[in-house]
Amino acid sequence: MIKLSPSLLASDFSQLGNEILKIEKAGCDMLHLDVMDGFFVPNISFGMPVISSLRKISSLIFDVHLMINDPVRYIDKFAACGADIITFHYESCNNQYEVIEKIKSCGKKAGIAIKPSTPAFVLEPFIGKTDMILIMTVEPGFGGQKLIPDTLSSVKQVSEMAKARGVSLDIQVDGGINLQNAASAVQNGANVLVAGSAVFGAADVESAIKSFKSL
Repeated sequence: MIKLSPSLLASDFSQLGNEILKIEKAGCDMLHLDVMDGFFVPNISFGMPVISSLRKISSLIFDVHLMINDPVRYIDKFAACGADIITFHYESCNNQYEVIEKIKSCGKKAGIAIKPSTPAFVLEPFIGKTDMILIMTVEPGFGGQKLIPDTLSSVKQVSEMAKARGVSLDIQVDGGINLQNAASAVQNGANVLVAGSAVFGAADVESAIKSFKSL
């Protein structure tokens, strides 16, 4: 089953509550929340206070994507403010197992992500230890980029590694995902799609969501 996790960054920030309720009513499974610290990626977004406030109005699965250095410092705080899934970057630290254990100890699902330039084989030790693997299909940090086609080979490699181990996990793609290229991502093994403007910017949000979920 395809799961859709629209990126909050593409929403109208002056109408956050209404934007979230709109996609929830239209049938979305998750809300993708990109947290950026200005160091791991050259941009700053939002943090715990925003997520905590949004948690009060939505029952969506909060899919929190940490693009921050040394993420273990903040896991308990993001868990407490309403995250359901916490994904961190392989490249952001040297204590990946510790971060995964910390997420799990907080009762949350754990995900690990890689940038487009990071080879997929680095993820093999974490298959079976995480609930989700995120393949960035653009350079993280900014919205509005076009999907990098070569990243879909990483999606396929992760899917094959999981099958070889008999492990069931979610494989997420994030960056430049739209209705024109999402099918290719799914064919290569992705089942969780992060789409931003393709959902929040759609003329008919409900129709766009149904189209993604029918892939």
